[in-house]
Amino acid sequence: MRAQNNFKKGAVEMLLLHILKEQGDCYGYQFSKLIKDLSDGYLTVPEGSLYPALYKLIEKGYISDYKMLAGKRMIRVYYHLEASGEERLAYLINEYHETNRSINKILNHDFSTDAP
Repeated sequence: MRAQNNFKKGAVEMLLLHILKEQGDCYGYQFSKLIKDLSDGYLTVPEGSLYPALYKLIEKGYISDYKMLAGKRMIRVYYHLEASGEERLAYLINEYHETNRSINKILNHDFSTDAP
């Protein structure tokens, strides 16, 4: 089973916020391309998941959006990380590390030493 089909919505939120923090303002297709390229194609975020996640982040005040002309007629919507989004990102990264630490602790447990 591929991780791209399984990873949680919270991971998408964390990745979007992280990209905005590190890359700066981005538009929708950039997010999808960066996630796919940086994961060597292992993770993909389809539009059906990407835009609802972005709208949720806007609704909560973690990011904002603005429109810019790209070329003569095309308008792109860019997304910008707000201060509250940086705080949210720090929280999500901490939760991610704690979850991984806990999972690894269970996976690496030596069950042969447990009493019956």
